[in-house]
Amino acid sequence: MTDLLNAETDAVRRLQGDAWWRSSVIYQIYPRSFADANGDGMGDLQGITSRLSALEDLGVDAIWLSPFYTSPQKDAGYDVSDYCDVDPLFGTLQDFDQMVAEAHRRGLRVIIDLVPNHCSDQHPWFQEALKAAPGSPERDRFIFRDSEDVPNNWQSVFGGSMWTRTTNPDGSEGQWYLHIFDSSQPDFNWKNPEVRAMFADVLRFWLDRGVDGFRVDVAHGLIKAEGLPDYIPPADSASMGGDEEPAPYWGQDGVHEIYREWRQILDEYEGSRVLCAEAWVNPLELMAKWVRSDEMHQAFNFPYLSTSWDATEVRQVINDSLETFAAVGAPSTWVLSNHDVVRHATRLALSADNPQGDGIGPRTENLPEQEHGLRRARAASLGMLALPGGAYLYQGEELGLPEAIDLPDESRQDPTWFRTSGERYGRDGCRVPLPWEANAPAYGFNDSGASWLPQPEVYGPLARDLQLQDENSTLKLYTRALELRRTHRLGEGKLEWLESPDEQVLAYRNGPLTVLSNYSAEPMGHPALSAGTVVLCSAPLTEQGQLAGEATYWVLDA
Repeated sequence: MTDLLNAETDAVRRLQGDAWWRSSVIYQIYPRSFADANGDGMGDLQGITSRLSALEDLGVDAIWLSPFYTSPQKDAGYDVSDYCDVDPLFGTLQDFDQMVAEAHRRGLRVIIDLVPNHCSDQHPWFQEALKAAPGSPERDRFIFRDSEDVPNNWQSVFGGSMWTRTTNPDGSEGQWYLHIFDSSQPDFNWKNPEVRAMFADVLRFWLDRGVDGFRVDVAHGLIKAEGLPDYIPPADSASMGGDEEPAPYWGQDGVHEIYREWRQILDEYEGSRVLCAEAWVNPLELMAKWVRSDEMHQAFNFPYLSTSWDATEVRQVINDSLETFAAVGAPSTWVLSNHDVVRHATRLALSADNPQGDGIGPRTENLPEQEHGLRRARAASLGMLALPGGAYLYQGEELGLPEAIDLPDESRQDPTWFRTSGERYGRDGCRVPLPWEANAPAYGFNDSGASWLPQPEVYGPLARDLQLQDENSTLKLYTRALELRRTHRLGEGKLEWLESPDEQVLAYRNGPLTVLSNYSAEPMGHPALSAGTVVLCSAPLTEQGQLAGEATYWVLDA
């Protein structure tokens, strides 16, 4: 009993830090694919609660849940029809409350997704708008336009036009409405005070239920340029933005007023509640605007995620990130995978001319060997987890899961697949349910064997139960890395670059730790190896005591 009380006291103490988010490791849960308690093939909140002990053992500090709100599920829950309730697919509000309570008991904070750019076309407000007349208050909550032809040339992230035409009650053609994503996801008009007031209420609803913060979906898309001017993105542009010159529907200055209002709401609550922006904006100086002292606390570092397997590029983006975010008093965050991009155990081994960083992109051919991708992924992950600042992990990366790219066409569910007639794969390949036990139905995702997306056979040998028995597994690598990160307070540390005999070897210090990452395929020597003890590595040293090719080493001072 004493041990249990001490454990619970430690958990409470971990939750009381004022600026916990500056150095925390946050684990993204994709609810449909994490764990399924009722056996219907869809992950749920009770399933998450039942597996929280695994995340506590892994050593993360918080969890972030992708949407679980009431939704028609045309875009995996990012089409919300009720922002203040749980979709029956995932359970009930009571299930949510129990999950939060259990997470907090284990010392895990809970961040939830918020989707403010758009809602579902089944949201009551949009249904009211469709029934109302042009120019009505109901329609002003969204972006409707009168036009004989399409109002402008903007193309949806999911393919096709950003505009869909309504039909009047008499059958004639009506107004057009804007949707950056699918036609079932109309964009809100954020210049409307009713929209702002509604989301203020949504924030308070979930804060009152104990959530520790919000990851804000499409945080760079809420405000559109005045006049909605025509725009054609550069040929090499990613679908979510990130170009040097922002599109008229991405990264407009008006978003910052919104987040200053939100920050004031969060600051009313005890416990250091946080906002994290999904903002695909470049350069980093522009992204830093999202994390000024009176706006958000964090912004995903997409330039870091998008960097290819190249030592020079990685060093540059790390330098730029630390310098730029520090200039506004914010920590940098680091991330390699999420629910929208090709898993980095596959992506990092793709050729430089076909990086496929954006999972919404074209079909990927000629995939690399799984072992090659995993080797680079393990090395990249160790390089990331020793950096100062916060870090985000995506469920399954701790198992080294590859992208499930060969899903049967008939099983695919991402709207991108349908809107492009199969020309673009979409994001299903990184969203396949997790393998927990190698010999269980659905690899332990549930007891029934049902799975909303089919799991590839390669998931069996990568199941968590097998990796727990293997001291050299990717799971053990992540667990040990997080333990050392916490022990030596690497997230709160400071990076100091070290000289290397070869430019393909990145070397830096953080506290008592030296990190050596060999981006070359050839073995390399480094003097730091003789100055301490290798306490963690993504691959063993060579027989000659050199850094193996495409591997990372943590060397602790002697």
